[in-house]
Amino acid sequence: MQDKVFRIGCDIGGTFTDFVAVNRETGETSVEKVLTTPARPADAILTGFDKIAETQKDFMSRSELIVHGTTLVINALIERKGNKTALITTRGFKDVLETRNELRYDVYDLQIELPKPLVPRALRFEVTQRTTKEGQNAIDLEEGELAGIVEEIRAQGVETVAVCFLHSYANNEHEKRVGAYLKKHAPEIEVSLSCEVLPEINEYKRVSTTSVNAYVKPKVQQYLQEISQEAANRSFDGDFFIMQSSSGIASEANARQFPARIVESGPAAGVALAQWWGEKSGLKNVLAFDMGGTTAKLCAIDNGEALVTNEYETARVYHFKTGSGISINVPVVDLLEIGAGGGSIAHIDTLGLLKVGPESAGASPGPVCYGLGGSRPAVTDADLALGYLSAEYFLGSSMKLVIDDTMEAIRRDVATPLGVDVIEGAYGIHNLVNENMAAAARLHLAERSVDTTSISMIAYGGAGPVHAFGVARKLGCKFLLVPRYAGLVSALGMLVANVSMDTSRSLKVTLANTSGEELENELQALQHAAQSSLPNVGEGGVLRFHRRARMKYVGQGHSLEIVMPDVLSTPSALEDVWQRYQDEYKRLYGRNDADVEVEIETLKVIAEIVPEHDFTLPLLPVDGTPVEAAIKGTRMIYVPGRKEMVECKIYDRYKLRVGHKFTGPAIIEERETSTVVNDEADILVDEMGALVITVGKE
Repeated sequence: MQDKVFRIGCDIGGTFTDFVAVNRETGETSVEKVLTTPARPADAILTGFDKIAETQKDFMSRSELIVHGTTLVINALIERKGNKTALITTRGFKDVLETRNELRYDVYDLQIELPKPLVPRALRFEVTQRTTKEGQNAIDLEEGELAGIVEEIRAQGVETVAVCFLHSYANNEHEKRVGAYLKKHAPEIEVSLSCEVLPEINEYKRVSTTSVNAYVKPKVQQYLQEISQEAANRSFDGDFFIMQSSSGIASEANARQFPARIVESGPAAGVALAQWWGEKSGLKNVLAFDMGGTTAKLCAIDNGEALVTNEYETARVYHFKTGSGISINVPVVDLLEIGAGGGSIAHIDTLGLLKVGPESAGASPGPVCYGLGGSRPAVTDADLALGYLSAEYFLGSSMKLVIDDTMEAIRRDVATPLGVDVIEGAYGIHNLVNENMAAAARLHLAERSVDTTSISMIAYGGAGPVHAFGVARKLGCKFLLVPRYAGLVSALGMLVANVSMDTSRSLKVTLANTSGEELENELQALQHAAQSSLPNVGEGGVLRFHRRARMKYVGQGHSLEIVMPDVLSTPSALEDVWQRYQDEYKRLYGRNDADVEVEIETLKVIAEIVPEHDFTLPLLPVDGTPVEAAIKGTRMIYVPGRKEMVECKIYDRYKLRVGHKFTGPAIIEERETSTVVNDEADILVDEMGALVITVGKE
């Protein structure tokens, strides 16, 4: 029997599907990029497997693990290409999906537009039943009404059903009975129960999240089944895991049951790698910075942990307006997304001011420099004009950029209206998009009480390393790290994430009216539920639990998440919980009110399998090669500190070795991206192959 030594990370993006395969014994790493196949996403995955197999003998049969991140869920929601869905709910509550939380995301917009519900009104069915918020059965379920509903949903061609009753987080008996009825009388229809998907308070968020889960469930199940079967046909018989939005990975079975949890799997994997790389580099406070063609994403990693939120929206009517999208209340890495990417278009507004984004040229026609018909200058065009990108080596020479049309577009649309030359106009675009990202990051970090001068930045993505130095300087970061495989970080991040499962339940009790024993029993039940959803823990890992509680002052609408003690049965346990809440509240808001009662809204447990042997990457060789051997030439680039174009050395990243040290200005090129240091700064290659750049202040 052959040893299973390969671990595969696979991430589907909008344009490319990325692969990283690591031999855990030798450290040998294979990477591959293939074009994404939107009509049949699984095709690109299988193509990538086959390409790696061309150079690795018996690759699939020798692979122990595949971790996959996909855009399937978010694309299905944005494009409205999920399955035909029905909703069964408490009588009188069929319109919760439209009344939402009754908040207006723009109070001055008289023509405000909200996303259409995933379930049309004709497919929302009411059932006579009622459970109180305390969990009492006020009106018993009229099970006889279900026969007519089943007949109707079959006649309408419904493929999947969401069941969400009022206060089912407190008592799930009625939902369970409906689930059992549907399984018996309509076994061909998929069912999502809110008491399983999201057993938490807040009616709109619960019904919205459950509807999302139901809407994509058959599509995800078919997709995962196809990949699993085709991988098996290629002799793969290892474990198949899916990246979750929380930056943990789930078994295929869990992903099939709760597809709403994988809506942001790609970006979450990038954050997972940034957290892992920061830990390996001794950096506990990190800002993960991912910039692509359309948007930039940032996530704060505080004291070694990526911040996670339960507040998430997708398919927004207005992309960057909170409240204009579909609510999904699942654990998601706390990402800030802004309309700043390589394709963001620059223009002069009605006041004669330069603006960049959020409108994007996208991949088609793309920036002017792509030569695919784009006519309006974008950020990538400015980067090319400034010398930060190579017209000949873009995407490893697989794509040639057009410089003349680019310069003319910047001159026409930006430089001439502003009364400056084309280089000044190009730098205005580059600098403004950096300032937009830095300003958004400052606010994002301030809201989380994170000091920008106490953090380092880890940059990745196609455009991230091009702009990271400028953004880091504006923020006052100490160091900037650009990891190896910076253009494939999400695929690599899937190999460092741990298998995990989140469980939660709303309680709504004050600390004065509960006991440590009662809370401990609830947490133990959640631990058991989370553990039962994980694969069996064998020799390859250790099971750990992370216990949390969302708490607030009585009467407040917003809660804070607090780490709970490992044991709550001691006499002083509740005092400890109270003090933890007070300390966190004061840390965030600068004050607290010890005289107001504190209540627990929701308990939460994260079960995690921590591998006994940590993931490692092979170290770069130390062979005495001088750093000059990595210089591939020179190019004129714009240096803002000197306000002129300066001849700059261009380094081939693949020829850099551990300990190589040089100073900026410098450009370090690799196939998927370029790292731009457009001013004086020290650059060091560490033993893991990361570029460690001492940033300094702007």
